[in-house]
Amino acid sequence: MSKPESYASVWDAIADTPEQAANLGARAELMQKIAARLKQHDWTQDEAARRCGVTQPRINDLLRGRVSRFSLDALVNIATALGCRVRVDLDAA
Repeated sequence: MSKPESYASVWDAIADTPEQAANLGARAELMQKIAARLKQHDWTQDEAARRCGVTQPRINDLLRGRVSRFSLDALVNIATALGCRVRVDLDAA
């Protein structure tokens, strides 16, 4: 019986390359932070969508964590529409 593979993160397990894993992880983290900000405001999805400049189904996708439906660019735009400043940190691997 072989030992099961282990991964540094779930993103490493499902991505084909380290670059894809990093992108998925960054998108997921940004989505979580945006969702937390939206919940702080206690807006309806319609209100959140209006304030973010997207449709209600897009907010629903974001709140459900559907990472594959968002680019980093789209998430930065949503965060900026909420009055947030997005920063990027680089750490040695």
